[in-house]
Amino acid sequence: MRTRTGAKRHPHDDAPDTSESFRTLAALPPGPEREALRDEIVRAWLPMAERLAARFRSRGENHEDLRQVAALGLVKAVDRYDPDRGKAFESYAVPTVTGEIKRHFRDHTWTVHVPRRVQDLRNRVRLARQELAQTSGGSRPTVAEIAAHARISEEDVRVGLEALESFTALSLDAELPGGEDGYALGDLLGSPDPALDTVVDREAVRPRLAALPERERAILYMRFFGDMTQSRIAEELGLSQMHVSRLINRSCSRLREQVLREPDQAPPAGPARTDSASTRP
Repeated sequence: MRTRTGAKRHPHDDAPDTSESFRTLAALPPGPEREALRDEIVRAWLPMAERLAARFRSRGENHEDLRQVAALGLVKAVDRYDPDRGKAFESYAVPTVTGEIKRHFRDHTWTVHVPRRVQDLRNRVRLARQELAQTSGGSRPTVAEIAAHARISEEDVRVGLEALESFTALSLDAELPGGEDGYALGDLLGSPDPALDTVVDREAVRPRLAALPERERAILYMRFFGDMTQSRIAEELGLSQMHVSRLINRSCSRLREQVLREPDQAPPAGPARTDSASTRP
């Protein structure tokens, strides 16, 4: 039923009367004649689909893409509509086209996947913020104001605001704003410290290293912590380089065996000593 002159017009008051065309379409067998009539109906309703797409153009998606998605939804509505059920095509087509557009946003435009409830909160928060901005002189509405306007809790408002930032993601290759040196966001991210891989090993060896004889402990410290060559260590201690090499290999083998054999048991600290043979009284 059309609204009277002077009353608020329905968004689709210019919708064509295609009821007879749909009855003819339903009676036609598959073939060129049916396809031609189907295309004619789609063209007649295309302005309605484009108006539905225009409702979503402020949400960050390309308007031409939205028009194509809406046209696809319209084609689905034409193919699935059954005029014998007595429902007007418009009442069936509008939710079909709108649902297709919303599905497009859910499946193709969100960089970070969020649950449907959060997407709904995002839309309500976004709409409330836009409406409040028009009546508040351009000032940014508070969380409490958005909650009251959208009739949701302040916690839901915060969830919706976070979801607004999840619609698109910043590439790690994006150049930093205000920078002229070509640095990207990825250049600021940290990386694993290779030294962390040795922390557990060092802590496991520490008490066993302290239990070595003083000379062997000193040789290992000079070699691995002082970065001294075997020749220089030998000169420092008055030993041969071959003897120093044997002591290093023997000490490292002993430490390795102790760590692998008793990982949870550390020997008492202090230099090792050779127990004298026991004698009977």
